[in-house]
Amino acid sequence: MTSSERGASIYRELARDIRNKIKNSVYPLGKKLPTEVDLAEEYGVTRVTVNRALAILRAEGWVRVHRGVGTIVRDIPPLIRDASARHSRSHRERGGARGAFAAELADRDYKMDTRNIIDRVRPPQNVADILGVSSAEVSTVMRARYMKIVPAPDGRSIPYQIAVSYIPLAIAEGTQIEDEDTGVGGISSRLADLGRAQASIEETVDVRPPEPEEMNFLEVTEDQRVYEILHVGEDDDGQPVKVTVFVIPTHLTKLRYRMRLED
Repeated sequence: MTSSERGASIYRELARDIRNKIKNSVYPLGKKLPTEVDLAEEYGVTRVTVNRALAILRAEGWVRVHRGVGTIVRDIPPLIRDASARHSRSHRERGGARGAFAAELADRDYKMDTRNIIDRVRPPQNVADILGVSSAEVSTVMRARYMKIVPAPDGRSIPYQIAVSYIPLAIAEGTQIEDEDTGVGGISSRLADLGRAQASIEETVDVRPPEPEEMNFLEVTEDQRVYEILHVGEDDDGQPVKVTVFVIPTHLTKLRYRMRLED
């Protein structure tokens, strides 16, 4: 092994050890890590090695830098996004929740802080193709939701996801889908009330670098990654009734899919 290979091995091992200590609550969530000087002394390495290890952990989302304070351990553990369960009506409406995400946060005693942008728009071409509407004219209702998690009353609000939904104007026009408050169960329940419930769902997942607007809201850096989840819901007739694009930092969620095999 060359000296450069040994150096790489040392800072990666250090990153692995600090990561394990975070997992085991030696370094608690939301608390400050020891300084680089203290870590260097504890592990018997140089500050350069510590800095390289922390750079790995920052890219993975285990820690963040707070200017004037130091390096802080992530605020919350990753959430499980169970696509096999979260789209049922009983799941998204339990406890009077305004949708699946709100219900999932309530399970953890977290609150949600959401900014909504609602408009009638010309959809992107790929969305128009899926919904069978025109991209050259206003043919959809768009609901863009910028969602933050509030884990405690006095805690820091944590940007979690951007979700942009498109529903054909022919379905949504003049309904509660266009209101600021879509009611218990959110958009999906209002579609069900209109007789256009999502009977089948397809989700396509991509992992990519964040766009500048996403970096700004989600508080991620260009060396981190986000999930882009293209969600398509179809009614009983196989007609697409909703397209949602979710953008979520990969370090904040784990995706779970469960399938029942018939043969």
